[in-house]
Amino acid sequence: MESELGWEFMQIYGLTETSPLITVNRSRAEWDELPPGERAEKLVRAGAPALGTRVRVDEEGEVLVRSSTVLDSYWERPDETAAALRDDWFHTGDGGTLRDGYLTISDRKKDVIITGGENVSSIEVEDVLYDHPAVAEVAVIGIPDEKWGETILALVVLKPGRTADQATLIAHCKARAAGYKAPTRVEFRDTLPRTSTGKLQKFVLREPYWAGREHAVN
Repeated sequence: MESELGWEFMQIYGLTETSPLITVNRSRAEWDELPPGERAEKLVRAGAPALGTRVRVDEEGEVLVRSSTVLDSYWERPDETAAALRDDWFHTGDGGTLRDGYLTISDRKKDVIITGGENVSSIEVEDVLYDHPAVAEVAVIGIPDEKWGETILALVVLKPGRTADQATLIAHCKARAAGYKAPTRVEFRDTLPRTSTGKLQKFVLREPYWAGREHAVN
């Protein structure tokens, strides 16, 4: 975008409940002389807190926000309000890290897969699968497993005219990430459900695998 179109890349992060900005990340003058790859690494972070906003990450890795722009309450939902607003901090439900004053989002907290006691970010696995030339779309979810508690399932849409099988994609992941982060199953789909804004509806994808269970975690 920068080198071919001359555009500036700016990233923002926020939620409807925060009206909506939490952080902003745009190129800084001191980054101008950095190689493009290093500058891009800085720009992929969610950014530094917006004016008047305080951000911290709790011991469980969840991003918390305090600001005058945070919602007062959910309309007629006192239980959800109490769960989201605790000790004057809004709990975003996102997992992340704070380094040098910049926030990086790792995953939705509920989308972290705990398999055999190890935490696996679904986004990280999806990024590895997107590197495969045959993969057009992918969603990674945790599903019940008697031995490991949860196991990793990749739901994949292939590019037109391309082919790949389960073994190929699992091997691709194991060659590029820790073995426990690789899917144990791959299912192929024609489409993946998305919202009107293009977000994957992972709750829809998880539902049939967790149907009949009291909790959608094992």
